[in-house]
Parts: sequence; structure tokens; C-alpha cells
Amino acid sequence: MELNRIEEIELKYLNKYYHFLRFAEDELLEGFKTKEVIKEDWYDKYKSGISDFSVGAERIVYSMLNGKGIGQPNSCPVGSDLFFEVSDAYINIDLKTVGTTLNPRKKSHPQGSWSDNIGDYTTNIFVGTNQNSYKGKMLINEGRKNEVIRDYTPALPPFYNEGKENEKICLTYFITILYDKDTLDTLVMCIVCMPNGKLEGHYKERVLSAGKNIEKTRFKFSNVSDFELLSPPRKRIKVVYFKDNMNQEYRRKLKYFEDIYDSQDLT
Repeated sequence: MELNRIEEIELKYLNKYYHFLRFAEDELLEGFKTKEVIKEDWYDKYKSGISDFSVGAERIVYSMLNGKGIGQPNSCPVGSDLFFEVSDAYINIDLKTVGTTLNPRKKSHPQGSWSDNIGDYTTNIFVGTNQNSYKGKMLINEGRKNEVIRDYTPALPPFYNEGKENEKICLTYFITILYDKDTLDTLVMCIVCMPNGKLEGHYKERVLSAGKNIEKTRFKFSNVSDFELLSPPRKRIKVVYFKDNMNQEYRRKLKYFEDIYDSQDLT
């Protein structure tokens, strides 16, 4: 398959899921708010780290996609939390949530540390080996004297049944949510497409960033924000929701996403 054809298919399903999520935006936001009714019974446990925003968000997003989404769910145990088959592809979708705060705390605080992780949302995101097909190299300490190269091998193939009559491409998408830790408000929700492994010859090491452990990686979506082989190039990231009345400090840090949101074609 030609590389530009791979990107055409990636864009096709990015658009489909983006429009589906935009259509379901009201239901998603209402679902995220359902936790407020019983907040007194769980909030102290959330603060202590027993619970996490992502658990509840996953229930809402996954139930929506499973119930009304695109494609046939597949039972393969190696894949993302959502794994669908469509006529011309297998699609992996995973949800990533990141918390931010305007009131960070140090470890010495009586209630423990409370960090601002907005940087983990604006440049790259953690990805699991069962969520992508991009076999490539990661540059450690890039540009420094101690720069080293680390190989990364994912668990998914670029194509399922490659070379056979029933061959289908493997696609990877991430739904990313940034939320305010103090108010639990959703600030931004995006969907982003990670390049298929066959595109490594074009994107090289720009896609991957080393994680904390040797076998871990992060997807540097800020380095590969476009489908570069398409003419004209199109964005690999689409912003489903951007909170209109957010704090101006947040808005300043999230200008990249606001600009995408304002420029998107909703037709």
C-alpha cells in the first residue's frame, strides 16, 4: 500500500470519530458531570489517590463508542481498550486523561503533592505497546553529548494478515482529555492519530519519545501534527471540545488547541 494511501485511511477514520464525538459532545459532558451528584461520598478518596478522574471518564466515553460507534468490536486480547474492525481497517482507540491545577502542592503538604501536569498534555502522551504499531527509535538526551538511541518495538502489526487476501491496516487513535484537578471540569478533549508503523520511513524518530522505563514510549504528537504525505497536509489532531470560559492562565498554555478548535471545518 502506498504511504499516502495509509494516511488517507488514517484521516478518513479520524474524521469519522471526530464528527461522532462532536455529535455526542453534550452527552459526553453531561456524563462527565454525573459524578457531582455523589461527590461528598467519593471526593476525599479521590484526593488520596484511591480513585482517579480517568476511571469515570473511560466509562462515559467507552460506553458511548461501544453503543453507538463505528465498526465491530473485536475480541483480540492484544490491543487497545477499544478495538474495532471496519471494512478496510482494524482500529485501536484508547483514552488518555491528564490533570492540571493552578494550585500545585509539594510533597511536604499535609494532603500530599498536587502537581500541574499540563505539559504532559500539550506535547506528548504515554502509549502502551498494545496500542500502536510504530516500531522505531527514540532519542535519549536529544542534542546533548550523552545522546543515545533506544529501539522501540510495539506489540501491534502495521497490517493484520499482511500479504493475505483479508489483509487490513492497523490504525491507532487516542482520545485525550485535560481536566482541572481542583474543579474536575473538562478543559480540552481531542482525538489524535498516531502514525501507522509503515510510515516510520517518513517520520523516523520524530514520533517517539522515551518513557521513564526502558520499554516505555510516548507519542510526540507535537512533532508530527500533520498528515504530511497528503496534499494539502491535514491535521493529525482534532479538538472535540475546548472550554470557553476557562481561566486565562490555562487558555494561554492551551492556545495551540484553541487555534485548532477555531479553525476546524465542522461540515
